[in-house]
Amino acid sequence: MHPRNGTSPTAPAGPVGDSATGAPEGSPGAFPGRPADEGACSVAPGCSVQEVVDRVAGKWSVCILVAAADGPIRFTELERAIAGISRRMLTLTLRNLERDGLLIRTVYPTMPPRVEYSLTPMARELHAALVTLTTWAERHRADVAVARQRYDTRSA
Repeated sequence: MHPRNGTSPTAPAGPVGDSATGAPEGSPGAFPGRPADEGACSVAPGCSVQEVVDRVAGKWSVCILVAAADGPIRFTELERAIAGISRRMLTLTLRNLERDGLLIRTVYPTMPPRVEYSLTPMARELHAALVTLTTWAERHRADVAVARQRYDTRSA
């Protein structure tokens, strides 16, 4: 099954390329079972895959998406839940996540207006990967600190 759209993978049309990667010949960076241009990404500006990864892997984006996973959450709740984020950075990151289709912003007609943010189905799919990543980071943060100290001592 395709991880994003739930469809079954189809065999590539035309000649089969590199048997080790499944990628057509001349398509470095392609992943097995995916079309040559899907998953392949250079560091060139404008690469849509890189833009998406940059957005969802950003420090504040990860925190917001994890915090919003349990259901609708208000701006002030996010502000309290995410240590170190400024109001401006929270506002900008929320707008970008909404623009990218990862958050739904709901405004209730009350005085003062009540605004809640919730994950879209696309963000819910991403949430599992983010939990895995943040769990790994928590489990290995001490190991990383020791490795950094060892490196810094050798490099000094």
